[in-house]
Amino acid sequence: MSVNIYVGNLSYDMTEGKLSELFGAHGAVTSAKIITDQYSGRSKGFGFIEMKDGKEADNAIKDLNGKNVLNREMKVNIAKPKTNNWR
Repeated sequence: MSVNIYVGNLSYDMTEGKLSELFGAHGAVTSAKIITDQYSGRSKGFGFIEMKDGKEADNAIKDLNGKNVLNREMKVNIAKPKTNNWR
């Protein structure tokens, strides 16, 4: 079963390719997505990684949480399920 990982405090210079490569060192990455502003197209500073294997995802989270990448200390943890409680 795949694991969805939240990655916060990303540098605005981070690309989906670089993010995928960073997590790919720990295992198979299914997808990498950096969330962007719909009007400017600029990164919002966070994204999501999906990894196939739970053990590999856990190792990536432990290794990359707090790691300084492109002069920003990344925040990495299991993504919380999306909810629709917007008012």
